[in-house]
Amino acid sequence: MPHDDLAEADTGPIRRIPPASGSPGDATGYDWFAGEPGAQQPVRREAGAARPARARREAPAKARSDREPAKAGTVPRHEPATARPGGVAKTHRRDADAGHGHGHAHGPAAPASRRVRLLLIWLLAPLALATVVAAFVLYPWGTAKPTSTYQSGTPVHGTITTAISGPCLAPGQVHVGDQPGTTEKPCLTVNVALTDGPAAGSAVQLIVPIEPSTPRFAARDDVVLSYNGGDAHDPSSYQLVDFQRGLPLAVLAGLFAIAVVVLGRWQGLAALGALVLSFVVLVLFVLPAILGGQNPLLVAIVGAGIIMFIALYLTHGLSARTSVAVLGTIVSLALIGVLSVIFSAAASLTGLDDSTSTLIGSLGHGIDARGLLLAGIVIGALGVLDDVTVTQTSAVWELRRANPALNWRELYSAGLRIGRDHVGSAVNTLVMAYAGAALPVMLYSSISGVGLGAILGSQDIAQEIVRTLAGSVGIVAAVPVTTVLAALIAGQQKPQASQQ
Repeated sequence: MPHDDLAEADTGPIRRIPPASGSPGDATGYDWFAGEPGAQQPVRREAGAARPARARREAPAKARSDREPAKAGTVPRHEPATARPGGVAKTHRRDADAGHGHGHAHGPAAPASRRVRLLLIWLLAPLALATVVAAFVLYPWGTAKPTSTYQSGTPVHGTITTAISGPCLAPGQVHVGDQPGTTEKPCLTVNVALTDGPAAGSAVQLIVPIEPSTPRFAARDDVVLSYNGGDAHDPSSYQLVDFQRGLPLAVLAGLFAIAVVVLGRWQGLAALGALVLSFVVLVLFVLPAILGGQNPLLVAIVGAGIIMFIALYLTHGLSARTSVAVLGTIVSLALIGVLSVIFSAAASLTGLDDSTSTLIGSLGHGIDARGLLLAGIVIGALGVLDDVTVTQTSAVWELRRANPALNWRELYSAGLRIGRDHVGSAVNTLVMAYAGAALPVMLYSSISGVGLGAILGSQDIAQEIVRTLAGSVGIVAAVPVTTVLAALIAGQQKPQASQQ
């Protein structure tokens, strides 16, 4: 039966995607409009109504195909609708032109035009070059690595063979009575078999005071001792400091790597490579440069730039899509840095928390504590920013691929609607990450009994507030910035032809 003779009752309420504005339209003689809510209904054009040019060109071939009998082994172009439950009809008609609903769902979008590629190169190449040059300038070439003024000793591994709780007695002392006095603190006497170090294979007996702030050691625990360089067989040359954690951490890292590779395959493997290189940048550039006396904030910005270029391009490939994510990340990081500098100065944040004070004492000289705080803010926000910018660019590219007729304004509006949902979860992720890291500080402040205002205004809590809110503002700004950049670039690309 010719398609033009099908009545609306025969087709039923088939939901179709309407043709995009400015598209050639449907060559079947049907227009599409929104009938009942949520549905697209076909309506027959009136006789004599203008038909699209493509439909007029295909009309003679269509008429011939309607008149000619179907060849053996072929399927007719039009078949009667097959009734489906609920009164919804299903047709077996193949229509390559119906609303662009099929043609652009296969394969990635075509590469960006030459003009777009040149624009991205002119924008990003100077930034990448400046980042590399700054890294060479800031690296402490020929400068010896500073050593700690605190003698922490050489780590030595061992295994506890016995652990007995009792009075704190030095070797040779004897305790009279069954239990220590009420004011006397108990101690743990442990025998440790040394597995490495200068006295490997021997055992030492150590006495560890039992305090609320000390770990609870027991027999068969694998532990780490600090050896001060004295007589290797003298127990006074050792101090029990911590547990060995290498094996469980290695197993967890292996499980993480397997999960990433199984789900992400080659892209997951590239992401693991980018993660390793990010740690290499932190260990081999960021830490030595800061310890060498360079400005921590400047070092963090350069290090974050190197990590950003490596991680994004290695994981997602050299493409216009990735370049837009890089641009959005750069703009957002710059905003986070500016806000952090302004409000850390306005709030008189010194950055002198316990860990920074310990670092300054170990170095034996001063360090820009506020700059170290700002460096932590920039590096900490980079991971969340990468997630937001990559997600936004991918969303805009997929919108463009699904409906090539959308212009850049429509792409921006649709992408921004997606970004609003994403930004809420991203900000919550950042807040919870910082809150979790500062949980002991918040607990200590809450029992101090000085009131909520004093707690929030304290150095430790206030710097976490600035860290969280400055990073969150940057994440919020990354959504519209990245989306508009992606819409402008994606709108210049030509979609691939449909693949049947």
